[in-house]
Parts: sequence; C-alpha cells; structure tokens
Amino acid sequence: MDWMTWYNSLAKPSWTPSPATIGLIWTILYPLIVISFGFVFVMAFRGKVGWIIAVPFAINLVANILFMPFFSGMRNVPLSAVDIVIVWGTIIWCVVAIWPHYRWVAFAQVPYFVWVSIATVLQLSITAMNWGQS
Repeated sequence: MDWMTWYNSLAKPSWTPSPATIGLIWTILYPLIVISFGFVFVMAFRGKVGWIIAVPFAINLVANILFMPFFSGMRNVPLSAVDIVIVWGTIIWCVVAIWPHYRWVAFAQVPYFVWVSIATVLQLSITAMNWGQS
C-alpha cells in the first residue's frame, strides 16, 4: 500500500488539516528554521555562544528530520508521537537557551512552536485513535 493510501486509512480527528495545508505550513516554517538555527550554529562556531546553547537546536533538527521517516517511511505512529514530543520540548529548550543571547532567535521560534503544538496534539490524537493498528 502506498503512503497516501496508508495515511488516508488512519483514523484522524475531524480537524486534521489536509496534507496540502500541512505542506504549505512547513514550506513557510522551514526558511525561518534554517535562518534562526543556522545563525545559532554560526554563532557557536564563532565562539559567540557556547556549544551548550546549540545542543537543543541540534537535537530539534535531528528529531524534526526523523519525523517523516518514522511516520511515512516506517509507518510507526507511536514512534512518531514520541518524536514529535521531542521536537516540541526542544523548541522550548531552544527558546530558554538562546533568550539571554539573541532574543530575536527566541521570538523567531514562536510560529514554529505554535504549529508544532498543534501538530503534537494531532499526532497524539492519531496515535490514540490508531493504537494497536500500526
């Protein structure tokens, strides 16, 4: 079964955005993530902030990248739920870590945090609605 057929077969809340809407939101968010996360990594490389400040950004990036392979590749709904909770939690950690140094980077995470909060509730709902079927 192809991925879209599998995805469409999952029980989902009535408020689930369409795949096109989800794609559009990520298309808007990814440049913001690249710019703000890239800035943090450049500042860490230059020694302007400690590497400890970049750690939550790195963890977030890895977890974000792994979500689709877990969800659509492995079709592992529970693992995807764990992953998105890590993404969500590390956004908070990113904001706390960078706030004393570059507040604009912290503010830049607000749209990302709002969307991932919605996506986390959605993923946890899908996980609960499909428990034992993945």
